[in-house]
Amino acid sequence: MKMDLKQLFDIVGEERVIDCSLDFSEESVYGQTPFRAPVRVTGRIGNRAGVVRLVFGVKSVLSLVCDRCLEPFEREYDCSFEHVLVRELNTDSADTEEFVVCEEGVLDLTELVRTDFLLELPTKVLCREDCKGLCPQCGKNLNFDSCQCKTQSIDPRWEVLSEMFS
Repeated sequence: MKMDLKQLFDIVGEERVIDCSLDFSEESVYGQTPFRAPVRVTGRIGNRAGVVRLVFGVKSVLSLVCDRCLEPFEREYDCSFEHVLVRELNTDSADTEEFVVCEEGVLDLTELVRTDFLLELPTKVLCREDCKGLCPQCGKNLNFDSCQCKTQSIDPRWEVLSEMFS
């Protein structure tokens, strides 16, 4: 979704409201496509004293698979972002990462939301904080039941010593 912001850059006090849904159903995250429903984006862009600031929030429900127990689950993510928009960058400035460049006064909102939101997602996805995962020997999901596997494994290099003491 491209937004023409030429007028907003030129008029101090000008403001624009953002309220839209974006389709990320084809987006691959963690080797899967977790966006089953459109991503909701709300916010506003305003020119205050010549500084154009974008403030927006993103809400979405992602269908994921837990990294520990491999069970599918859904989780709602709600994130907020803020950016200063500029038409061009002064190459002398060292803090160029703080600004979003809108060439010819046009902002690609879809790409900005995609980048911000995907970078905000955790690198390790768990169904819950205290997920116990799978038994490394039998593969049973330890969240639902305990297994009868021998939990003490001995390093094969030290196995000879354990036989001496038994």
